[in-house]
Amino acid sequence: ARSHGLRARQDASGNVVIWKDAAPGYDNGDTVILQGHLDMVCVKEDGCLLDLEKDGLRLVVEGDNVYAEGTSLGGDDGIAVAYALAILEDDTIPHPALEVVLTVNEEVGMLGATALDASDLKGRILLNLDSEDEGIFLTGCAGGATASGRIPVKWTEEEGVQYRVSIENLTGGHSGAEIDKGRANANVLMGRLLYTLMDEVDVWIASLSGGEKDNAIARFSHAEVVVGREQAAAFERCLEKTAEVIRREYAVKEAEMCIHGEKLGEGSTRVLQPVSASRVVLALVHMPNGVQKMEEALEGAVRTSLNLGQISLGEECFTAVSSVRSSLASEKDWLLEKLQSLAMLLGGECEITGEYPAWEYRPDSRIRELIVRIYEEQTGKKAEICSIHAGLECGILADKLPGLDCVSYGPQMRDIHTTGEVLSISSVKRTWELTAAVLAAMK
Repeated sequence: ARSHGLRARQDASGNVVIWKDAAPGYDNGDTVILQGHLDMVCVKEDGCLLDLEKDGLRLVVEGDNVYAEGTSLGGDDGIAVAYALAILEDDTIPHPALEVVLTVNEEVGMLGATALDASDLKGRILLNLDSEDEGIFLTGCAGGATASGRIPVKWTEEEGVQYRVSIENLTGGHSGAEIDKGRANANVLMGRLLYTLMDEVDVWIASLSGGEKDNAIARFSHAEVVVGREQAAAFERCLEKTAEVIRREYAVKEAEMCIHGEKLGEGSTRVLQPVSASRVVLALVHMPNGVQKMEEALEGAVRTSLNLGQISLGEECFTAVSSVRSSLASEKDWLLEKLQSLAMLLGGECEITGEYPAWEYRPDSRIRELIVRIYEEQTGKKAEICSIHAGLECGILADKLPGLDCVSYGPQMRDIHTTGEVLSISSVKRTWELTAAVLAAMK
């Protein structure tokens, strides 16, 4: 920015804002914000010796594709930064006044956008270049929060046969992108399994855990239980019968699902007191999970959902962590209220953290109409308008800039966040031409 005589600032978080005056003849055009994020997800293959904290990438061009040898590419979202810098340094491109906003820490919770001071931004039209499917234009995204329910527990000792009960090999997936696919959640199934077992025989819970992240559909869940010796055979029969029922219900979606019990031994074991065990299992059984409501304005889009991503049983409490999402703030708030009231009914509490706002769909978006028209004129293809159920920085920026009209788009990429990440060169060119044409049309 300094080398091109452009005004710029960097805040304490690392976000960068650069201003460029309107091109001749564009002084009366609306100020446009170009936006992307500076960080990438750094992963490398086993055996790759690069230090991703300081070493550059080994870029490879192969046909129409560019990728990084042995590592992720960072096209998400380095390509947005490249587009913005190219426009800033080229004085032959016609455009209205520009505000380039480049954020940090998007990949770890959109922390940069959250910390951004937007008080000196005048633009109310935003082009977010952080999408990976050419021809698909995003015009809304869910807001979200993390809900951590904690139920206090007490322990006792019980004699009996010890078993490890496991639910494994589920498909899983991202709770934003795949929550509507009908995939099983191992934590939810564990609640059902334990409830059924405890209804049939005397079962005491010694340990309980499942899932990896609050925003990942749980692929596995494990419990260690104690059963009276005289009821061990009945326990094993009930376990197999219930497992078969569940497997049959998910025969198509979860063909690789494995539900089994393993005998660990016999003796005295520390287990949850009956009241504590009942509260824990009832929490799993009655906690809402999955799609709660679909969008009305966009067919096939999820509006409100939650995912019971992680459960754990500690010394003093049982913890259940859910990722809650909705593109309508009132529905998100109501779902959080339900989780808090359920925890309270069970003698616990529910902490809400990491809230971020939704980017609500605008039926009257001028920038959406303009970019779709130009895309279809340039390519001869029909544009697709979508609202996604994952979070985007557009929601945070729209909350900071009342009346913001924005669209998110980008060139074709695949396998982002992995070592197989690939960016299409021809798509980069088409998206560049689209962006330039949109700016030129905003006179």
